[in-house]
Amino acid sequence: MLYSSLLLTCQMSLGWGLGFPCSQSCEKNSLKEREPYFRMKVWIVIIAVCLLERITTLGGFYTSEEPAVKHTVNPECFLNVTETIQYHGYPSEEHHVETEDGYILTVIRIPHGRHNGTNKGSRPTIFLLHSVLGDASHWVSNLPQNSLGFILADAGYDVFLGNSRGNTYSLNHKTLNPKEQKFWEFSFHEMGYYDIPAVINFILKKTAQEQLYFIGHSEGSTAGFIAFSTRPKLAEKVKVFFALAPPTSIPFSTTPLTILARLSETTFRMIFGNKGLFQYPTFLRKPFTTLCVYHPRLCASVLFFVAGYNAPNLNMSRLDIYTAHNPAGTSVQNGLHWRQSHRTKPFRAYDYGCPKKNMEKYNQTAPLIYKIKNIKIPIAIWTGGQDFFVIPEDAAMLSSQISNLIYKKQIPEWEHLDFIWGLDAPERLYMDIIKIAKKFP
Repeated sequence: MLYSSLLLTCQMSLGWGLGFPCSQSCEKNSLKEREPYFRMKVWIVIIAVCLLERITTLGGFYTSEEPAVKHTVNPECFLNVTETIQYHGYPSEEHHVETEDGYILTVIRIPHGRHNGTNKGSRPTIFLLHSVLGDASHWVSNLPQNSLGFILADAGYDVFLGNSRGNTYSLNHKTLNPKEQKFWEFSFHEMGYYDIPAVINFILKKTAQEQLYFIGHSEGSTAGFIAFSTRPKLAEKVKVFFALAPPTSIPFSTTPLTILARLSETTFRMIFGNKGLFQYPTFLRKPFTTLCVYHPRLCASVLFFVAGYNAPNLNMSRLDIYTAHNPAGTSVQNGLHWRQSHRTKPFRAYDYGCPKKNMEKYNQTAPLIYKIKNIKIPIAIWTGGQDFFVIPEDAAMLSSQISNLIYKKQIPEWEHLDFIWGLDAPERLYMDIIKIAKKFP
């Protein structure tokens, strides 16, 4: 994404996130701190070449909705998720959930819709989890009739929006500080193994219910497969698992970001450091958002470059909102884990590079391999034909491992972000989710 690329350039030029590369031998490295200008020069060249190549090939693409008022910023751009929900007339609650390993996650609740709040009876509960570099805003970024979080609330569901560790809303820990490298020693393994269980148990206790529905987009579904394959007792608390554009092992992925998988771990850490990845400083949000208000086609081109091309389905009038809230950040270790997932076929935990460290973490010398076939939950999957992250070969490899696949659909025109922001998502996806959920009360 453009703002990710620009943020990366600024981050390197200011020297943020500097750290020492860690060797695969797990020994303390003694490499000297690199000059931030080295990072800046390398990435300016890479970014410029990629963007120019893509922009010149897109030419005169068109979208279904242009901004209604030229050069006007939407008011939700600088609201947090709770404020955005309330801005649209929905009730909202903010809760903080502590995980087993001490991370404190922010969970946003929409207890009911705009017009069904008088019904005080028990409501079916649904938990939504975002993609990599995302946050809870993904589910409420469009107008109410086009955002899954609002649609589910209006349909009578008690909606909970999760935030994975390390993003804008989950930067707290019981004892660690984000300035410490140890805070960032996690990947999507911990999101599945610790974050999802903590949030599910909190939700069920809060609502006095025994089960809920789970929806994951992209990395949110990845974490779901980890949680439910490694914790069978937790899986019993889920009625249906809805997986939207689910990446697990992605050796066939074609997103240009896979170029990072060609880097060695040492080089990756030398460029990005050892802590946060794509953190979004507050002072950069306004200029990046303004850039996309004045040059929306440029920003849209970068989205298509990274995630896949489906211009007619992108709501250009909301592009400034997408820019204002994303990227929400993650850890460098998580980026390295995705690098490993592209380089190896087995869907497995993060490989620390030496038997001793793996033994400490997984009680075995090799990374834990997730046994998706052991998941008994009913699972429904949607994929996109133009998705650069999860292409048909990767999706087929995942589907073949699912023992209780109740629904599978590929939408030929869709790219990776259509599942959360697509103009036609309500009729092509969201209504189907509600229909399936009603079959499993």
